[in-house]
Amino acid sequence: MTDGVPLARITRGRALGKLAAGQAVRTASNRISMIGRSEKARALLAERSTLQAADQLVTVLGSLKGSAMKLGQLLSMLEVDMVPEAHRERFRQKLARLRDQAPREPFTVMLPIIESNLGKLNKNFRDFDETPVAAASIGQVYRAVLHDNREVAVKVKYPGVDDAVRADMQNLALFTKFWRKAVPTLSNSAFMEEISMNLESELDYLREARTQHEIAERYRGHPFIVIPDCVSELCTSQVLVTEFLDGQSFPVMQTLPDDERNRIGELIFRFYIGSLFQDNDFCGDPHPGNILRAANGTLGFVDFGLYNRMNPEHVDFERHIMRAATEGRAEDMYQAMVARGIIDPHADVSPQDCLEYCHAASGWNLVDEEMTITPEIASSAMILAVDPRSGEFSGMRRQNLPPEHIFSRRADFYTFGVLGQLNVTGNWHRIAREWIYGEPPATEIGTAIAKWRAER
Repeated sequence: MTDGVPLARITRGRALGKLAAGQAVRTASNRISMIGRSEKARALLAERSTLQAADQLVTVLGSLKGSAMKLGQLLSMLEVDMVPEAHRERFRQKLARLRDQAPREPFTVMLPIIESNLGKLNKNFRDFDETPVAAASIGQVYRAVLHDNREVAVKVKYPGVDDAVRADMQNLALFTKFWRKAVPTLSNSAFMEEISMNLESELDYLREARTQHEIAERYRGHPFIVIPDCVSELCTSQVLVTEFLDGQSFPVMQTLPDDERNRIGELIFRFYIGSLFQDNDFCGDPHPGNILRAANGTLGFVDFGLYNRMNPEHVDFERHIMRAATEGRAEDMYQAMVARGIIDPHADVSPQDCLEYCHAASGWNLVDEEMTITPEIASSAMILAVDPRSGEFSGMRRQNLPPEHIFSRRADFYTFGVLGQLNVTGNWHRIAREWIYGEPPATEIGTAIAKWRAER
């Protein structure tokens, strides 16, 4: 066990407990300090308290890694009510550090993991950079060169992270109890259950290697998208070796001209959302840290630990709902949801509620018009769909979305969030009609991809 990855449940629970207790103490002391203060002074004190909480949240979740860190990564895609509006972007950026600049373990800690799985470094690698190029929730990534001169990315699990993740899942209940008022998403039990289920999948490096190879083969020769393949013979339960994808990070993409950002946005939309309807599977971890723009302009996607396959029957159901929502067929949508067991026919939910909720959450790709997606628009839609305190659609949020659809809807939300951070413009509905209605492509990118598919 290393100092950098506390493993025991009591140790990790203590860290989360301190974070929860800190929030409780701040709330109480803040109330006391408000007494006798002017309105302006009270506002400044409240602002200072919440910004301190933001700093602590990033520090503790980042140091724990595992599922606690994954929670922070997911929250970075949402608006957070705890922070004053003027500082929300700053807080979102702090949480985003968990995505892009996670704390690194020293190489002396990670080397024994690599060598116990693959043997001495010089056995397989001609060169190995000891400085990690990325750190994620359960491991960190190094750049290396094989003896055949291939550049590779070597993802290595933190020592003991499997046990750490399981300890986290037992302790996060305490954390969420104290933070759910500030971070309303934490009140959604499905959200927390999803983290638990997905972290178990993400721990399985051999499964990820098989998935990444399959997706790399599927996209081989694609005119706009590249997927780095795995080096199967060097993949183990603790080490994942893939082709190295060198490219511009998301913050660089955010600075590109409008036309190029819009082109990237369409490719992100097609990869994360279109794949569900066209291939019956999809990546469940759409976030900026997994997207790179190569020197030739192609867009690369990495990290397939949370790739999900979906029964075609369930995909067809989602397609049916999308069509009904697009066409305003509220009664058809309602009856389909009742038959599926999503809506209790005795609940206080009307067909119009179903239609309006669907448009509030996914209207960006249901309405046939050009739309610019901003962080504010994306956040508003996501919070409206999941915030239990919101008076709107409270009946819909109490209904039972089956597990097979929770993950795909989350992928939709987070893709929307990524596009919002990129500030992109497009007629997303026209693009989506390819996989919702089977219509011919409406964009040059879509036409080129259709031609590539037909020639394969």
